[in-house]
Formats: sequence, structure tokens, C-alpha cells
Amino acid sequence: MKLFLLVCSIINILSKIPVNLDKVKKKDLDKQILRLSISAELDAISLYKQLAAATENERIRKMLLDIAKEEKTHVGELQALLLEIDLEQAGEIDKGKEEVGKIV
Repeated sequence: MKLFLLVCSIINILSKIPVNLDKVKKKDLDKQILRLSISAELDAISLYKQLAAATENERIRKMLLDIAKEEKTHVGELQALLLEIDLEQAGEIDKGKEEVGKIV
């Protein structure tokens, strides 16, 4: 029952992602589409990992973890496209990497 409630709450959250692309400026539309896609993939990773942790069936766990890994590849693909079209985002990511290098 606990697992069922977890899945229902995650599905409920995913179904409420505010996606109103009508209000997005045309020049920003592709960037927003990619960001929303990345967000959905990250949610999928979280879902599959939580479900894998909840099951006692090793075959199901293995499959769910494999699917989660595939979703990570999707994040990388989408992010690569985003960084190609949003140079400001690319620059900020570079700055973030530099800051981590200074801190850690």
C-alpha cells in the first residue's frame, strides 16, 4: 500500500508540471522545451530508482535501474542540445564548475 501511494503521489506531481508554452516567447521556445524535457527525465530517474528500492524482486529491480540509467543518457542528450542553443546557460555551467573546483 505504501508503494502504491508513493507511485500515485509521483504521478500526480508529474501530471501537474506547468506546461503552458503559449506564453513563452518564440525565441525562447526551444530552450524551454529542452528544459521541461530535462525536468521530466530527472523525475523519471527518481521514480525508477524509488521503485527499484521498493521492490523485493531482483529482476524487476535490475530492469528499473537499467531504465533509470537510460534516462540519464536522455538528460545528457537534451542538455547537450540546450548548451548548443543557450550560450548563457553554457557559460553559467562553466562558472559553476569553477566554483566547485575552488570549494572542493
